[in-house]
Amino acid sequence: MPAHKNGLLSKHRQAVLLAVLVTVLWSSSWLLIKVGLQDIPALTFAGLRYSLAFLILLPFNFTPEMKNAYRRLTRKDVLFLAVLGVLQYSFTQGAQFIGLSYLPMTTTSLLLNLSSLVVAVTGIFVLSERLSMLQWGGVLLNLLGVIVFFYPPVLPGQEWIGIIVVLIGMLANSASALLGRKINRQAHLPATLVTTVSMGIGGPLLLIGGWLTQPAPQLNSISWLIIFWLALVNTALAFSIWNYTLRVLRAMESTLINSTMMIQIALLGWIVFNEDLSGLKIVGMVLALAGLILTQLRRQRDR
Repeated sequence: MPAHKNGLLSKHRQAVLLAVLVTVLWSSSWLLIKVGLQDIPALTFAGLRYSLAFLILLPFNFTPEMKNAYRRLTRKDVLFLAVLGVLQYSFTQGAQFIGLSYLPMTTTSLLLNLSSLVVAVTGIFVLSERLSMLQWGGVLLNLLGVIVFFYPPVLPGQEWIGIIVVLIGMLANSASALLGRKINRQAHLPATLVTTVSMGIGGPLLLIGGWLTQPAPQLNSISWLIIFWLALVNTALAFSIWNYTLRVLRAMESTLINSTMMIQIALLGWIVFNEDLSGLKIVGMVLALAGLILTQLRRQRDR
């Protein structure tokens, strides 16, 4: 019996370490995107990343189980997956890449994390998910953190453009989260199928948008290395590892580990790009992070 318990503990510890590794990879994506944007237009960059990740994931969709899942797809399923791909990749990721071309990494991360609050509040009406008093306190705490972070509200003109774009991406991300829940509730489709189909629609649309609206990039070996690393390691591999950890970790554990990305991204931006990380911004970021965690407490415990 003790050996069995130790085995469970070691498996849990392994899952925790793997989940932390995934958040490090995802946080490093922001750093690599910031570097790659110096040579690659934002939409084309995002399109190349997710189109290549789609091609990497595609061979895993030819197993007998996956083939049966594809045969069971209805027109309604395909429509939902197509909309999910447009929201989750074309809009959300496109806005993130464009936003990072105007804004510091910390600011972009903070704004995109507002989607958790939008989902929590919107879920009351769309998914009949009521918030507890603790969660409402988290919503207010998160908003207070955002206000503190941006105080005083003096930004250059270019940063305002980035903020508007990222807020649009945040709303798209919120809508994709709600739609993703709806798909997982009703369709019961395999996660690999949902990811592959939605990415296979959203990624190429980003690439087409980049080709139509931005100048053709002159990609060098470093640019291709960044794109390939983001697609293979930080997207295809990282998502696969994360899905594995979800089988072992409790939902709240995953949420808390994932929440550390806000701190990781801020530190990376400060260390590598010397981004402003004043005491007031740190306080605002900590308040926003605490509010984000509080809004997830009851929902994750219920799951």
